[in-house]
Amino acid sequence: MLDMLSGSRVFSKIDLKSGYHQIRIRPGDEWKTAFKTKEGLYEWLVMPFGLSNAPSTFMCVMNQVLRPLIGVCVVVYFDDILIYSLDQNQHMIHLRQVLDILRENKLYINLKKCTFLTDSLTFLGYIVSSEGIRVDREKVKAIESWPSPRTITEARGFHGLASFYRRFIRNFSTLIAPVTDCLKKGLFIWTEEAEGAFLLVKERLTSAPVLALPDFEKIFEVDCDASIIGIGAVLSQEGRPIAFFSEKLSEAKTRYSTYDLEFYAIVQALCHWRHYLIQREFVLNTDHEALKHLNSQKEIRRHAKWAAYLQEFTFHLKHKPGVTNRVADALSRRTHLLVTLQPCIIDLDSQRDLYATDPFFHDIWSSCQHSGTDPTTQYVVNEGYLFRGTRLCICEGPLRETLLRELHSSGLGGHVGQSKLLDLASARYYWPHMKRDVTEFVRHCTTCQLYKGHAQNTGLYTPLPIPERPWDDISMDFVVGLPRTKRKVDSIFVVVDRFSKMAHFIPCRKTSSAVHVAELFFKEIVRLHGIPKSITSDRDTRFMGYFWKTLWARLGTKLEFSSAYHPQTDGQTEVVNRSLGNLLRCLTGESPKQWDLILPQAEFAFNNSTNHSTAKSPFEIVYGFPIPHLLDRHSLPTHERISFDAQAHVDYLKDLHKTITNKLRATSEKYKSMVDRHRRELSFSEGDWVFAYFRKQRFTPGTYYKLQQKKFGPFQIRKRIGENAYLLDLPVEFGTSPIFNVADLTLFYGDPPSSSPSPPMAAPDIPPDLAPVQTPTTEKIDQVLDVREFRTRHGTYQRYLVSWQGRDLTDSSWISTDELRRRRPDLSIASFCEFSTGSSPFNPGGIDAPCGAS
Repeated sequence: MLDMLSGSRVFSKIDLKSGYHQIRIRPGDEWKTAFKTKEGLYEWLVMPFGLSNAPSTFMCVMNQVLRPLIGVCVVVYFDDILIYSLDQNQHMIHLRQVLDILRENKLYINLKKCTFLTDSLTFLGYIVSSEGIRVDREKVKAIESWPSPRTITEARGFHGLASFYRRFIRNFSTLIAPVTDCLKKGLFIWTEEAEGAFLLVKERLTSAPVLALPDFEKIFEVDCDASIIGIGAVLSQEGRPIAFFSEKLSEAKTRYSTYDLEFYAIVQALCHWRHYLIQREFVLNTDHEALKHLNSQKEIRRHAKWAAYLQEFTFHLKHKPGVTNRVADALSRRTHLLVTLQPCIIDLDSQRDLYATDPFFHDIWSSCQHSGTDPTTQYVVNEGYLFRGTRLCICEGPLRETLLRELHSSGLGGHVGQSKLLDLASARYYWPHMKRDVTEFVRHCTTCQLYKGHAQNTGLYTPLPIPERPWDDISMDFVVGLPRTKRKVDSIFVVVDRFSKMAHFIPCRKTSSAVHVAELFFKEIVRLHGIPKSITSDRDTRFMGYFWKTLWARLGTKLEFSSAYHPQTDGQTEVVNRSLGNLLRCLTGESPKQWDLILPQAEFAFNNSTNHSTAKSPFEIVYGFPIPHLLDRHSLPTHERISFDAQAHVDYLKDLHKTITNKLRATSEKYKSMVDRHRRELSFSEGDWVFAYFRKQRFTPGTYYKLQQKKFGPFQIRKRIGENAYLLDLPVEFGTSPIFNVADLTLFYGDPPSSSPSPPMAAPDIPPDLAPVQTPTTEKIDQVLDVREFRTRHGTYQRYLVSWQGRDLTDSSWISTDELRRRRPDLSIASFCEFSTGSSPFNPGGIDAPCGAS
């Protein structure tokens, strides 16, 4: 009934005055209502309360009278009429319609109990508002003040009242199960478990959530789970709960297998919310992996009946791990809420005996012993303790570290930073050089080093080489996420000349293949500017594919990709993308789906505007003169005319290109000095221990989530590679390249670990990245960076860490001995095996050693 209120914001409630008494008894039937008094028999002329057919008769009258408006703007339950509307103007119309109908049928209202034009009101025991429905606080107060039951009648009374609001409490049946057990036949015994459940249910009711009203235009989601105690489910839309369902399992059902219990939970949930879900598509979430294959498993016994029932529904079955399925957390994983308490004894009494021998407090203690206080330094002795002001003085010893650990690392500490820890400690205690001790303590905290943010401003800026003429060096990228137009395009292929800054904006589809992108490139770029010498792009799958690399390798063009996990290389195209977005927003206005028709105008405007780095427009740099604008097409004389002498124009272009090259170099150097001013050069030495920050792309698919640990380690540095990269002694189980940019490394403070860190998830015997890599046969090995021997149950294997020509060092990967022989038959494998267990993991000259060299 309340589901009709979805989206409504204005409400009114009308209560009829003695509703039953407004219905006349049919003439001739009055004698059926006769009742006896001392003065004789009396008969009712109107319908009294207490007749067996009075409720159905009254509801029939109300439904017949208000039928035109029920389901449109009216909900009626006996003499309570609820009027709902989307806004106030619409509500005034609905309210007048209802009042006119009541007047025509001579139904009178009780004005004292009516509520008009409000955004929240009480209806049928619930608080109804635009946000949804919630519990009535007056009834909750009655539950809160309910005393512990002493008889089975009192227990049943509480159970019944609490069950009225069961839809607001997740896993209600499971929570109240101990109370339910006390209601069985036999001697009533109120156990400690029942008392705990009694108090917990009262607490949950006081903090019950606001349930959203269902919107039948949106997709429903059903989350189910089960345990040996009961089953639970939640119906939601867009993450907001609409209703909760739970059921306590009978003794027979508790012996079901886990699969049967999960299946039973799904069936009961769909049966309970059948009126919502039938003939609608919805998403069914379960944390049981086997249930993903419901339709393909053999059906036996009860499964056949359940499976047949599920055929009535249209749903998408989705596996939702228990860690994200909150229904499962409270229902079947109670042990996850348990913690291990470890007592930590802080002995402050021992301080009384240490003041006299402490190197710092000895003289102060002696001075205060005579007078009880030292007014010059604010020290005072109180009950054998030395205070500085209100702060207790702590002598040198292990107690200082214990106190810092309690303030910083305990459950209430939260691993706060240095300044906050210093504030906490200095407000309570005092000892000399406290700031130094706090700094060292936080710096050596392993948890803080692992889980807190990593240094971003490390490593100096390394610019790309400066091009020397137009369209020799270009960069490319895609702008995606645009509205789909009538021409079936939803993306822009952006190509930018790194010298002149000229850009071409080519409409395309997000699903365009590498072949189609190549066709667009030849049609729109090569046709006008020829084959470029180098192409810089991000690591889009279309640019990293075999077809794209093979095509440009045959044409002699060098491909440059932005660094893996550190994509600051292709900054030119990113700047153009931002400018393009601003241009399109301004030009399309209120017609965003016409952006592809406006794209040529945006390209002209971009190429005709002066670039900040070159101080000239891209058109002028490429063609040697400004492109005429609409305003230039007039008959007024000009002071300067373009020279038509070919040699003079060639000389002008050469000077112009030389000037542009110098300006680009000056701009790059200026930008580098500005960037490096806010960055610091960080370097490590071989043997240093560091934490490695894993960016999202380094995680194995399915192991990354928002609160996942991002730092791992510590690992030992084996070699410096290039300007800003290091080779770490990373276990192969991590399944990622052991080469990290300096910006992703932080120095480890503390003693070296005795065991290797664990990866984000368990790896198989042979990690996928150590198997022969699936790279094109044209991919060339640049150099061998490392060789490692490891053992599995299948035997002993050697793997070689190699870098690839034209790719960043962080793209290095492990390959097998057979793969190395196949790709580089000219190499001597034996020369690399010499350092597999030695001290040097890197042999720059080994890559060029001929086969058979000693």
